[in-house]
Amino acid sequence: MKTLKSDDFKVKDIIKLREIPTLINVETSEKKKEKELQKVREKLSKLQDKMYAHNKYGVLICLQGMDTAGKDSLIREVFKEFNARGVVVHSFKTPSSNELEHDFLWRHYLALPEKGKFSVFNRTHYENVLITRVHPNYILNENIPNIEKAEDISDEFWANRFESINAFEKHLAKNGVIIMKFFLHLSKEEQRQRLLRRLETEKHNWKFSPGDLKERELWDKYQECYEDIMNKTSKEHAPWFIVPADNKETARYIVAKTMLDELNKYEFHYPELEEEVKDNIKMYHDKLSTEK
Repeated sequence: MKTLKSDDFKVKDIIKLREIPTLINVETSEKKKEKELQKVREKLSKLQDKMYAHNKYGVLICLQGMDTAGKDSLIREVFKEFNARGVVVHSFKTPSSNELEHDFLWRHYLALPEKGKFSVFNRTHYENVLITRVHPNYILNENIPNIEKAEDISDEFWANRFESINAFEKHLAKNGVIIMKFFLHLSKEEQRQRLLRRLETEKHNWKFSPGDLKERELWDKYQECYEDIMNKTSKEHAPWFIVPADNKETARYIVAKTMLDELNKYEFHYPELEEEVKDNIKMYHDKLSTEK
């Protein structure tokens, strides 16, 4: 299998999405890809156990992508070997009335990982500079001072929102949260095929919504906004990774391998025993061994 490294997909310079492939050849079969993914999953599971015991860092995994990009199935497959106590998935939908009574980052603060644990954001705080830019009327639901209509939303407003997001992530990183952000880069044609499969396969009909077609008509606007997001918010402490997503198995492997590569940059270790316990391990062992 072709060797892949996290740096192959990291956004380090200004990018143009149309120049980045949505499909890559990893030079192996689907069966071998699954075997490689299994190996990576097992390594991640062991690393998660050590990180949980270390209890110094949390991990925030952010997943973004167009409809049908494969976020849900990726979460299921990549985190399959994780201890359930160590990972929590948050799927952010349309903000509730309670969430709209707070600032736009409030509900994301509440979902951040505890030390030793992973939080997976399925759609993220970036929806606040994505959906709301494509549909600026949504901002009016936030009841922000001096914004009475969409025309009141200026370039400065968006610049401030990006500034807030960058400050939010920098604060998290300084306090022990390891951040990885993944954009599942899907082609428009592959999305069309996946939407058709939802319509043609009865058990997947429930996934289809007429709204999917309306949003698809805004494809170019979404791509423009995603490009702007990654160019303005990919930082060394909170990098974006662009994952070719036309093949789901390849995308899952890339995300898992990237997570492993990035986490291996940290030194997690099991806590040292107290000296008194360490000095008496043999005595405790003998006591348990001879117990009747």
